[in-house]
Amino acid sequence: MGTQTDRLRAMYAGGHGNATARRFARWWNRALRLGLLPPRWVSLEVVGRRSGQMTRFPIGMADVAGQWYLVSMLGECNWVRNVRAAGGRATLRRRTARPVWLVEVPAAERAPILKRFVEKAPGGRPHIPVERHEPVAAFEAIAADHPVFRVLPAV
Repeated sequence: MGTQTDRLRAMYAGGHGNATARRFARWWNRALRLGLLPPRWVSLEVVGRRSGQMTRFPIGMADVAGQWYLVSMLGECNWVRNVRAAGGRATLRRRTARPVWLVEVPAAERAPILKRFVEKAPGGRPHIPVERHEPVAAFEAIAADHPVFRVLPAV
């Protein structure tokens, strides 16, 4: 398992995807637009903070107590900075586009969301340094390093 985990982490060295990660992202975005994956998998579309162009990121969502959340498995990465720069305005896409407002969750409230994400998003597990079977308390130590956004309908 360690070797596979190391390979997956290496695809995102420095918080940026390498050429292989970008190819996978394009493939996942196409699959998501066609609705081929479970509903927790979406394409996040947000305006780039530098380019002003729409950027797309395939991403898994965590559900806790009837609410949906986006979790940054890579910590402070491009999509997080873009969402912040856009004031939380974004679009989630699965077959159709759904405008949303993303509200950042304070670090003190992230632990149960991070645990659920690790339980439900196998692709995120190598990047979150806590095993999915650990108690919620174990996730509190890393909560500040992994931004989480609550998904709300656009107003």
